[in-house]
Amino acid sequence: MQRSRWVGAGFLASALVLTSCTSGPAGVDAKQDSKAPLELWVRTTPGGPGEQGTLRVAAAFGKATGYKVEVTAIFDDFETKLQQRAAQKNLPDIVMNDVTQLGAMHSQGLLREIDLDKVKSTEQAVGQALDSGKSVDGKQFGLPYSAQASALLIRKDWREKLKLQVPQNWDDFAAMAEAFTTKDPDGDGKKNTFGLAAPLSTKRGYASWYFSNFLWAAGGDFITETGDGKYKPAMTTEQSVEAVQWFRSLGCKDKVIQPGAVTMETPPTNETFEAGRTGMFVVGPYLMPRFDESLGKDKYEVVPMPKGPKDATVLAEGGSIYLMAGSENRAGQDAFADFAISAEGQKTGMQGDTGFTVQLPVNKTVDISKVRPDPRWATYAEAYQNSGRYAPSIPNWTPVRQATAETINALMADCGLDIETKLGELDNQLAGILKEQGIAAP
Repeated sequence: MQRSRWVGAGFLASALVLTSCTSGPAGVDAKQDSKAPLELWVRTTPGGPGEQGTLRVAAAFGKATGYKVEVTAIFDDFETKLQQRAAQKNLPDIVMNDVTQLGAMHSQGLLREIDLDKVKSTEQAVGQALDSGKSVDGKQFGLPYSAQASALLIRKDWREKLKLQVPQNWDDFAAMAEAFTTKDPDGDGKKNTFGLAAPLSTKRGYASWYFSNFLWAAGGDFITETGDGKYKPAMTTEQSVEAVQWFRSLGCKDKVIQPGAVTMETPPTNETFEAGRTGMFVVGPYLMPRFDESLGKDKYEVVPMPKGPKDATVLAEGGSIYLMAGSENRAGQDAFADFAISAEGQKTGMQGDTGFTVQLPVNKTVDISKVRPDPRWATYAEAYQNSGRYAPSIPNWTPVRQATAETINALMADCGLDIETKLGELDNQLAGILKEQGIAAP
């Protein structure tokens, strides 16, 4: 899960930001100065590898173009600080943040529309990545610089000890999870292992985020588009109910998910996998450097997600470049976006073992197998290209994710709850959210 999620600021703050960014000195008619330094905010831990990777990209951009970029890494209270700057009519020029932030930032007037004719590298962009930067009205307000998708990590040593094959479908997946739970794969003579690591906390919508990999593979959905940018709830469809029933059985019937999953975010869930308490984990490529060091790359493998009742669709995510409203150097904004998506910018962002800015390239001319010869990265790239699906760019995805996370969490925490009743209540809640955002189907 990308490290940023919109918290929601209420109508008063929204109105404040909208007014601040679209009128006056900070508006789209700000006096232009192509030599003005560009202020870039990136949502990452200050001093961490993400900041170091961004600094490398900014330095390479400056060397190639002559523009100056001042990088600021912010992790805590990122959105609050951005709104404070909006209220001051002094937004940063560029923000690098999660793709799911587009709807909220656009609806609050923080962004300017991007003219793709001025960002030539978009001609080389992967189609679905570029589409992820479009708002619900079809206009471009974000540009991808990094992509990722989910794949399945398996304790290879456990699988080989139990003489199991890589799972090809959900039946295989469930069977492996059961074997890892009941057949002592680590050989210590204790019942202390579990088949699947799953972060199912409600915080930041983790339960929904993780479950989406199974929901979509079953042909289900959280919400579905009906046309003209309108949506309707979809958690009571036959396919969605089937996905919930199957996933819930892993925890309630088979008991193959790690204990305490319903209170866990990703950090403690990660620890269960690297500590040898869980044997499978559905996750993106960003944890490989950590697990290589803590667990050993020979102990686990990366394989495509097994096929569900419909297909093997998995969650696709990534980082986007947002060109902020009110900049006095729009030419510099366009130039940075163009460089970041270019082959040179993408390769620069992929440098290093941990401090990279780009997970999977969004430029079609960049062959990941040549930049990163490790075949596990190719597995992730294929998952993204063939099976990856982004969450829809509605005005605010967070309340949809949060509402669905709370329901999935409740069903996993209390095995006595009726699935169809809870999903019916959820669809009613989703209908209200869609109506509030003005995108509910009639």
